[in-house]
Amino acid sequence: MLERIRKGSLVETAIESLRNAIEKGDWDVGDRLPVESELSDALGVGRNTVREAVRVLVHVGMLETRQGDGTYVRATRDAGETLRRITRTQLADQLEVRIMLETEAAKLAAARRTVQDLRNMTSALDARAKAGGDLQSRIRHDEAFHHALVAASHNPALAELYNYFSHAVSQTIEQTETNTDLPEPSQEDHELLLAAVRRQDETRAENLARELLKPSLQALKRQES
Repeated sequence: MLERIRKGSLVETAIESLRNAIEKGDWDVGDRLPVESELSDALGVGRNTVREAVRVLVHVGMLETRQGDGTYVRATRDAGETLRRITRTQLADQLEVRIMLETEAAKLAAARRTVQDLRNMTSALDARAKAGGDLQSRIRHDEAFHHALVAASHNPALAELYNYFSHAVSQTIEQTETNTDLPEPSQEDHELLLAAVRRQDETRAENLARELLKPSLQALKRQES
């Protein structure tokens, strides 16, 4: 079940071995892990190493310890490790996911946006336009607009997922703004999307959100092919 540790950082390798076993389904959510001595024998490390590895996985939410009862599996995924894996994927893959999230968000925002949502999106776009040649400022306000758009969907699950993915979103925004080989979505493109949301035209907002990044995605796929 567990891979014995042979070299490298004992704690880090113990964490990885335990994480992999959980992710593979060796233990299900709610299962109790073997006692510390059994884990120590299975991994070939001391109990202190096992104790520290378990403490880390408790901290990231994969395990939970119950006083006097043992250690139980709480989740089958380490959110932090999942995010690190996402950042190691191809930029085109990240952009595809961003398009999926923002397309659905735009459609929902057109149906559900409030006056305050419109103010937030308008403020971000106005600031983006005023940023001019200040690249970092433009990127920051671009991100603010897209986060405001997702917030306007009033879907907490979608907003949490988008926020979780926000580092990858930031990377795609920076790449489209700085890479001269990638078409940069214009201020007008963003303004048209906002106008569709303002008019509550769900179909138009959905299509514009999809088209906003489509040229960049196509260019990336050509580069990576």
